[in-house]
Amino acid sequence: MMKLHKFNIIVLLLIAPFLLLSCEDFVEVEAPDNKLVQDVVFSSDATAKSAMIGIYNQLFLAAFSNGERSSVTLLAGLSADNFRNINTTNIVRMEFEQNQLVPDNDSNLDIWSSAYNTIYMTNAMLEGLHNSEAITPELEMQLEGEARFVRAFTYFYLVNLYGDVPLILSTNYRENQLAVRNPSADVYIQILEDLQIAMDLLPIDYINEERTQVNKFAATALLARVYLYLEDWEQAETLSSQVINETSKYELLSEVNDVFLANSKEAIWQISPIGGGGLITNTNEGSIFIIDPIFSFFAAIQLEEEFVEVFDETDRRYINWIGYNEGIDAYFAFKYKIWSSTEFPIEEYSMVLRLAEQYLIRAEARARKGDLSGGIEDLDVIRERAGIALVSESNPGIVQQELLDKIFEERRKELFAEWGHRWLDLKRTGRAEEVLGANNPLWESTDLWYPIPAEERMKNPNLSQNSGY
Repeated sequence: MMKLHKFNIIVLLLIAPFLLLSCEDFVEVEAPDNKLVQDVVFSSDATAKSAMIGIYNQLFLAAFSNGERSSVTLLAGLSADNFRNINTTNIVRMEFEQNQLVPDNDSNLDIWSSAYNTIYMTNAMLEGLHNSEAITPELEMQLEGEARFVRAFTYFYLVNLYGDVPLILSTNYRENQLAVRNPSADVYIQILEDLQIAMDLLPIDYINEERTQVNKFAATALLARVYLYLEDWEQAETLSSQVINETSKYELLSEVNDVFLANSKEAIWQISPIGGGGLITNTNEGSIFIIDPIFSFFAAIQLEEEFVEVFDETDRRYINWIGYNEGIDAYFAFKYKIWSSTEFPIEEYSMVLRLAEQYLIRAEARARKGDLSGGIEDLDVIRERAGIALVSESNPGIVQQELLDKIFEERRKELFAEWGHRWLDLKRTGRAEEVLGANNPLWESTDLWYPIPAEERMKNPNLSQNSGY
């Protein structure tokens, strides 16, 4: 394992100048330094591949994507109705739970700045590939596809958390430091373009059989989700079907406890703890969500009891994905089973995209189009795996809205504690005010968007603020 750690150190050294050129530090670094770094990083296939691996590794460290206390998974989960803070004196996280964010919330700043730092690295990667004559054409296409995918993925969360956001597509820090917010429609156009190009450039197979580097079907899966959000039901169905039909690579696992294992056949894309560069080999989701029976005083997050009650007691997800700590009388997300580990090989990777979501995307797209039988069929695939009653048997005459409500409920149960799906689903389907406002007297419609961080607006006077802040 010493070789692995040395490799990570080399990668971090290669991309360190890119990290220094984050959105918070554009003005402090002179352009010639960046040119020298690019000459090194893109001087060979090996160093270019190392730089891309460095970007993947950074996703395990970046606040928005690391599954930890300032991640989309945790904070957007708190904004919805699946999680609750155990420690109510933590003002930063309580603001997310109570939908009372203020512009100087530190965790909100962490999401924004880490996302733009990731975007900056992908832009540097794309520019370096374009300017280099040393990279073999096949590898150049692959790396461009990977960088475009990560950029699109990051912008997807920015535009869904903040609405209009600056569309940064270069490393020109003098322009970027004064960038205005672009309409969300324009950001989506770029997301679509990046993902469509990524689909064309990325290989079909996983590199080294590790699902931590994206392939063509990862881009296809994310594009299916984007089209669902854009209410293009036809494209959402078509693209999710392409992933579902790739049965040689993907399978809805019958054993739910196998889903979140490293390189499971249900995984479309995962993030490895190896990106931490240290000895810890557990996922951050495992450490933040599991309430250890001995060290329960470390616990920060529990599941809302109302959410736990939506499960049938025979549901395999209830039995296997929800834990209970008697000492503090709290339910917790137990999708990841390892709270702390230094063992190799690594047993669990953080799940980002998986096959179950594609079935739920296609179920909703079909139901929206009026293909109720197709929607029921896909929904029942998920319900059958969970061991609960099939809609085709219990309610074969279900009408469209009832079916959509069933699909939304199934998304909540299947995708909880994964990337803020519940928060984003409530927003995109127009149900957030009805669902969250009913139990929150402080709720206002402007709470649908997170505030643009105050620190960013101090540095960039061209950044406008969302309404209500």
